[in-house]
Amino acid sequence: MSKTTSKAVIDETTEITLSRAAGSETIADLVRKMIAQLGEDPTREGLRRTPERFEKALRYLTSGYRQDPEKILNGAMFSVSYDEMVVVKDIEVYSLCEHHLLPFFGKCHVAYIPNKKVVGLSKIARLVNMYARRLQIQERLTSQIAKTLQEQLSPQGVGVIIEARHLCMVMRGVEKQHSSSMTSAMLGAFRESKQTRDEFLSLIRSGK
Repeated sequence: MSKTTSKAVIDETTEITLSRAAGSETIADLVRKMIAQLGEDPTREGLRRTPERFEKALRYLTSGYRQDPEKILNGAMFSVSYDEMVVVKDIEVYSLCEHHLLPFFGKCHVAYIPNKKVVGLSKIARLVNMYARRLQIQERLTSQIAKTLQEQLSPQGVGVIIEARHLCMVMRGVEKQHSSSMTSAMLGAFRESKQTRDEFLSLIRSGK
């Protein structure tokens, strides 16, 4: 287990303990009631520990609310004389749709053109994870990643594209098994220059 994962588990356990100590209902308590409302028996063997497991999972999947984008990026920014496009593609994304609390998942592609400053590549993936681990819509998620990079790095431009499948469309509603959504956010040079956008699109398509 990594240090990051270990700390997340400790934080989740602490929050549950503090909630119980305060005498308020925990998420697990509410889930137990929900299971009963659905017509199931929350005391039967298979469901007995489900509320606690669900609470721990939900706290982990929304752990992005308790993270600071500045802290994620600031420790890994470096001054360099490089002004060509930097692309990190195929970053896996797993998030929860805020409308139905069902997952959506896919890949995120991020590019920026440095302005005398670059950031460690792994930090871009961490930033994507931070915003994905919140209740989201894909459009906002895409925009938040792009705006944060623009604000923190002050690059010449930022481009973000997310391709995702939504279980609220696959499992319910229209039940379209193979549908997916694409969203983009283009700032600075990526918005102003078609050539820059085309280069970004060409780079993320290469090797597929």
